[in-house]
Amino acid sequence: MNKKYAGFAAMIMLLFAFVLTGCGNDRSASSEESKHKIDELVLSIEGEPEAGFDPATGWGRYGSPLFQSTLLKRDNDLNIINDLATNYHVNDDGKVWSVDLRDDAKFSDGKPVTAEDVEFTFETALKKGSVVDLNVLENVEAVDPYNVEFTLKKAQSTFINSLIVTGIIPKHAYGKDYSKKPIGSGPYQLVQWDKGQQLIVKANPEYYGQKPYFKKLTFLFLSEDATFAAAKAKEVDVAAIPASFSKQAVPGMKLAVVKSVDNRGIMFPCIESGSKTKSGLPAGNDVTADPAIRHAINTAVDRQALIDGVLEGHGTKAYTSADGLPWWNPETVFHDGDAAGAKEKLKEAGWKDTDGDGVLEKGKVKAQFTLYYPAGDDIRQSIAIAVADMIKPLGIVMDIEGGSWDAIEKEMYSNAVLLGWGSHDPHEMYNLYSSKYAGIDYNNTGFYKNETVDEYLEKALSTTDMNESMEYWKKAQWDGNTGLSGKGDAPWAWLVNIDHLYLVKDRLDIGKQRIQPHTHGWPLTYNIEEWKWAE
Repeated sequence: MNKKYAGFAAMIMLLFAFVLTGCGNDRSASSEESKHKIDELVLSIEGEPEAGFDPATGWGRYGSPLFQSTLLKRDNDLNIINDLATNYHVNDDGKVWSVDLRDDAKFSDGKPVTAEDVEFTFETALKKGSVVDLNVLENVEAVDPYNVEFTLKKAQSTFINSLIVTGIIPKHAYGKDYSKKPIGSGPYQLVQWDKGQQLIVKANPEYYGQKPYFKKLTFLFLSEDATFAAAKAKEVDVAAIPASFSKQAVPGMKLAVVKSVDNRGIMFPCIESGSKTKSGLPAGNDVTADPAIRHAINTAVDRQALIDGVLEGHGTKAYTSADGLPWWNPETVFHDGDAAGAKEKLKEAGWKDTDGDGVLEKGKVKAQFTLYYPAGDDIRQSIAIAVADMIKPLGIVMDIEGGSWDAIEKEMYSNAVLLGWGSHDPHEMYNLYSSKYAGIDYNNTGFYKNETVDEYLEKALSTTDMNESMEYWKKAQWDGNTGLSGKGDAPWAWLVNIDHLYLVKDRLDIGKQRIQPHTHGWPLTYNIEEWKWAE
């Protein structure tokens, strides 16, 4: 168990024992609601932000900012709709975005939300240079109290996602402690944050949108084991659980299975060894540089077996980094679990077992390489072991090695790595596959390059027509001849999309849940205003 949770978890467990003996029970045993008021909820859904609740440093990027509002947002079908904005317009060259604001929005301290706050928010996020990628932003200006104008260095269709995920912060109340004591115009406001233990929030009376049914939310930050124990002891209304607990029934609670693009896949170095990154780290791998090796692994892996064996059936097959999203190309789906087909691909490419040791060779290169995964991640470890077993009969040996992220960062340009991505922003695809991002951080670590794919990606970014951009994203994945997917160059072997699992009180209605991104933040609370007790 994480040390920072240990003390609190122990306290909770003692409380559970006290409750289960019947002491301190202030309700009848037949009651389905927790021991708190009908308009309150207790949740243990992970995702406590290390850096706090400041949108300028990334809070809200992978989930609802909760305390803050955004200019635009996505509905439960991932359509883009207004939030603080009432309208937006992009000029003909795609460089100037003009956004009109509603005039009735207030921060939780009663002060109005104006264009000056929007200007301040984006200028602050740009200066901090955090995970909020605003490098394309040239200037932002409050034209009048309820109109703001963004000027970009060049047209970029995905800039709209910055308007979707960036919570607006108050210029008058932003300081060094803002991340700990945020003020915003979202549906809730912070009451108390005991770091590593709990977060208590209450409904924001100034919120302009649909008033949430639940007036108080308490988020507990517990380990997986302690969360499950809390669910069984009826101390939480919502509990995020791993697949390994999903087969155990908990009286009074139902299992909510939410689809996601929280994917796991193997990144392959796509260039031969001998190169170095700008920081001097080794890059390239002579085995995985051969497309036949990458295609054979993609073809041979039985993704459904991974889902059934590792995820207890709670997942979907992954073929790209964006399966099921509006910019996904369904033509990227191919027949997997085909060992015979994989062997044929290797044979055609000249891979042979010339010395009879069970490992293929091509010239002086043995079909053997290392796959790194983050130590301590049981799911990634299990997936890595299973994939290695699946491809061993092909004559490919994949050595499995767990390590810290610090260690992996030194190896990930010259070795395969089991990574996880998944975002509601198509720009992630650009980061992962564009040759401009080759060798930069965790993006295109395999130094993948395809000029046709690069051209599609650039067109997807530069077009001012959203429908047209979708077509370019799809063609980058597979255009019938080439692409970044397993049907094309196969720089990755995408494996599974992990279902997000929650135990939810039987009568609690959490509304229609959208397909969720990678596990950061609280994507479950995107539609928190819709939650209610069912009749």
